[in-house]
Amino acid sequence: MTFSDILRLLIEERGITQKQLAKDLHIAVSTLGGYVQGTSEPDFDTLRRLAQYFEVSVDYLLDFRWGKASSHKEDDLLRVFRALTPFQQELYLEQGKAILRVNNRSLDSTDFFEQK
Repeated sequence: MTFSDILRLLIEERGITQKQLAKDLHIAVSTLGGYVQGTSEPDFDTLRRLAQYFEVSVDYLLDFRWGKASSHKEDDLLRVFRALTPFQQELYLEQGKAILRVNNRSLDSTDFFEQK
């Protein structure tokens, strides 16, 4: 994903307007528009402020992985998890574990039928 794609997704997820984000970061709306459209890129200071604002890493904004996560989706999972309350985190984990159990049962059933 490009920086502009990631920025658009974060803005949508937060449910804010570009105008509000520009105001919160003390930058011109047209400057932010350039970032969102992919026609310009932020300087280092603005990149850090965007990361802080959205509570993500600069690596996340730049779609840069260096071994911890193998995909943007894994980064998203961690970001979403960290944004949840402790109770919501427990529910999130339990749902994931339930999906794994269902998948394992499906695989076990498939193996059973393939052996016969």
